[in-house]
Amino acid sequence: MVDVKDFFLELNEVKEMPTYNAKTIAAVIQTVETFARVTYQSVYLIDYYKQEFLYVADNPLFLCGHTAEEVKAMGYSFYLQHVPKEEQKMLVEINRSGFQFFDTFSIEDKCRCSMSYDFHLQNGKKQTLVNHRLTPVELTADGRIWIAMCVVSPSSHKDKGHVELHKESNRNYWEYAFLSYKWKERTAVQLKDEEIEVLRLSAVGLTMSEIAEKMCKSVDSIKFYKRNVFNKLKVANIAEAHSRAVAYKLF
Repeated sequence: MVDVKDFFLELNEVKEMPTYNAKTIAAVIQTVETFARVTYQSVYLIDYYKQEFLYVADNPLFLCGHTAEEVKAMGYSFYLQHVPKEEQKMLVEINRSGFQFFDTFSIEDKCRCSMSYDFHLQNGKKQTLVNHRLTPVELTADGRIWIAMCVVSPSSHKDKGHVELHKESNRNYWEYAFLSYKWKERTAVQLKDEEIEVLRLSAVGLTMSEIAEKMCKSVDSIKFYKRNVFNKLKVANIAEAHSRAVAYKLF
């Protein structure tokens, strides 16, 4: 049985109160609030010193039928109510291994890292597979995460897991292997200019014929580029390809 305290370990516990600046915290919340208004993704902030949610956006994807204020008040108990029990242990393991690996980076690099993984949110009988990306916003003087921003969006995968740690400006990334409990560096996917262009034009709703006309290519060439994109990103349709490409910052 997973408990809220299982999410807070020696690795991520902030024991001493960070240098608190009310104006700074208010500015962080206001910035995230502004971002939340212009994105389809759901956003919330975690305060690891107070061990609670600092802010929750009013986006139904994450709320599971609650109001944003209700989820904010629930804090980590939200996961225990709305993540399937068999996946709660996975989240605890990701939390432990992620913070352990995160601690191997310098303070400067920690600010450039984000961790991404997939799990189900359950609202009654309905389950939705989401991608959850966590990135530091404020660190303590000794390099621990004090405030983190979490961004939740529909997953482009078919199942849970897919734990990855990305560092800004680093083309490669690290993937967590549950069987060996280790992080392994992976080579980032690279798309050709034509493949990226096909993705961009597909994302705005153009048909293959329209894309072919814009790119001055044959329809068969567009099909070839599209098939290559699907194979490289390991997806089955253009919506999944676009979501994966955005996650990997391919355009």
